[in-house]
Amino acid sequence: MSKPDAPQDTGHQRLWSVDEHLADVLATVRPLEPIELQLLDAQGCVLVEDVTVPVALPPFDNSSMDGYAVRTADVQGASEEFPAVLTVIGDVAAGSGDLPTVGPGQAARIMTGAPLPPGAEAVVPVEWTDGGTGGGAASGMTPASESPELAAGEVRVHRAAEARAHVRSRGSDVQAGDLALAAGTVLGPPQIALLAAIGRGTVRVRPRPRVVVLSTGSELVQPGEALTAGTIYDSNSFALAAAARDAGAIAYRVGAVADDAETLRSTIEDQLIRADLLVTTGGVSVGAYDVVKEALTAVSTGEEGVDGAGIDFRKLAMQPGKPQGFGTIGPDHTPLLALPGNPVSSYVSFELFVRPAIRALMGLPASEVSRPSVRAVLEADKAIGSPAGRRQFLRGKYDAARGTVSPVGGSGSHLIAALAHADSLMVVPEDVTSVEPGAELEVVLLG
Repeated sequence: MSKPDAPQDTGHQRLWSVDEHLADVLATVRPLEPIELQLLDAQGCVLVEDVTVPVALPPFDNSSMDGYAVRTADVQGASEEFPAVLTVIGDVAAGSGDLPTVGPGQAARIMTGAPLPPGAEAVVPVEWTDGGTGGGAASGMTPASESPELAAGEVRVHRAAEARAHVRSRGSDVQAGDLALAAGTVLGPPQIALLAAIGRGTVRVRPRPRVVVLSTGSELVQPGEALTAGTIYDSNSFALAAAARDAGAIAYRVGAVADDAETLRSTIEDQLIRADLLVTTGGVSVGAYDVVKEALTAVSTGEEGVDGAGIDFRKLAMQPGKPQGFGTIGPDHTPLLALPGNPVSSYVSFELFVRPAIRALMGLPASEVSRPSVRAVLEADKAIGSPAGRRQFLRGKYDAARGTVSPVGGSGSHLIAALAHADSLMVVPEDVTSVEPGAELEVVLLG
């Protein structure tokens, strides 16, 4: 890797590093207050308390097969030539409470999940028997409602069974008093299933953050509408709303706001009621129509607008995504991140700063707020250039099996198609201006 001879001139406004900006964001964002939620409403949320098991799971010995509950002594030595002939004393279905007692020479028909009746020591699958029909090996069990006579009479057992065969023992999953889930666990479908299985109807969690995404620009048209001269489709708000959901948030997408500071201030004020975090995209640079910077700078300096704001617009030593804004706004000091408007700049900024903010609001530990990264060998036809003094993030395709990463598309911050085919970001440090093929790079994994 090549390094510059001297640091780049940063001009009058100092350049913040990526790490400084992220640290500032995370120092401001606080985890949301815990609430009690119904199980399905808690999906995707972070548990704030240890959950212990109140009762053993399963709560009773039960059958893992459809078959017959038997005493092992009665089927010892059974074979197809010399089957054990047992008297069937009834049915035991899942949910049964009144159980027959299996005595010597007896068997009870039993269904999967049904409690093992007193006296029984094992379950023989129905396929090891004649099913009570007097014929050959059975292939299944006929419901008692269709053939009630099979719940009595005799059954021929063709194979022996050891004690506890095909029996799921009480507490074989978890015992009463065991730790079911630890505080800090993100509740996905398996965790929700466990909570339901141990009888929890509600759980105490930090709620999923509500993230409002606003894109700005009079040139933006919503997908499905017709383009006119000088207009483009609004892709940023869709990309960032989807990314917020992927990070674990509840996302609200607001259609593009025109380049008018008063309209933007009014829109933000309207959205504060449903926002734990506000994200804007566009209008943060130095152009004549950079409405976000105009509107929120006015708010920050106490002019008309949303009360309680403090938004700092700064330049970062990164490419893409140099112009950024961050602070809090409104009476509840709701965090706001103002991202640049170029699609790739916006998305990279989201991954580096907004996603960690969302994860911090969820209450996840510091080790889990950012995307994981790995080291990989650059596989390219030529060296990759990078501006001096900037940390560059380039789209890449990562091959985990080979430990390599390849560039996808160019470095332009408008190349959405290349972004759609990338699964990682290649990181070129600030003090490196050229990366040769075969060199090792940090790679941020996006998938």
